[in-house]
Amino acid sequence: MKCLILAAGRGTRISRFLGGAPKCTVDLGGIPLIRHTVEALQREGVTDIALAVGYQQDVIRQVLHGLEVQYFHNPFYDVTNSIASAWFARDFLKDDDVMIMNGDVFLEDALLTQVLGEPKSPVMFADDSRREEADYKFFYRNGLLEKYGKELSGADITGEYIGLAKLSRQHLPSFVRRLETMIAQSQHSLWWENVLYAHLDEQPVYVENTDERFWAEVDYVEDYERILAFLKEHPTRAGGRG
Repeated sequence: MKCLILAAGRGTRISRFLGGAPKCTVDLGGIPLIRHTVEALQREGVTDIALAVGYQQDVIRQVLHGLEVQYFHNPFYDVTNSIASAWFARDFLKDDDVMIMNGDVFLEDALLTQVLGEPKSPVMFADDSRREEADYKFFYRNGLLEKYGKELSGADITGEYIGLAKLSRQHLPSFVRRLETMIAQSQHSLWWENVLYAHLDEQPVYVENTDERFWAEVDYVEDYERILAFLKEHPTRAGGRG
């Protein structure tokens, strides 16, 4: 199992609260979020970890000092989206099952264990307890993704996408081919997940629920506050942090 963490973006919606630091470096009781994530992966036995970096990459490298990780640099992070970061890291996407996640995502340990143990592929993860308040919304039925987007409403929402997916080594070659095709077509303003969305008719995508296990994506200061509250109340569910 490998893990690719996409951490090239700036995070404009929360950056004013962070003094300009990358949002994946927010402090979780003495440890930056991105270091917490890498250490949690390593505790689960995932040792082949790569980061796609761009905005203030030196800060991210500094907070991960001493940890075994690879880096792929997206020099165009300010004019592209995460699909371009995945393209720069495409050589990493081979030879083993891969978990791909956004760098601003916090997962409690039990949820990370669930994700890594999921046999389906390609599979994305959603929280069916968050619907109308969701940021990026999914509609899935019988465990398969049918609709997606921020504009979904009402009965078209079955859960909130949590910012990560898992692909088996068998699916990676087709994923990388589609990724390269979309970049060649100048679709570099899309998210990396659009590689999966754009080919649902050819390759169905599974969706698994988080089953009330805690997660948060640091887009707004309220998300950050939710993480701190969780760590204070349940420190043993996140590697003893709190």
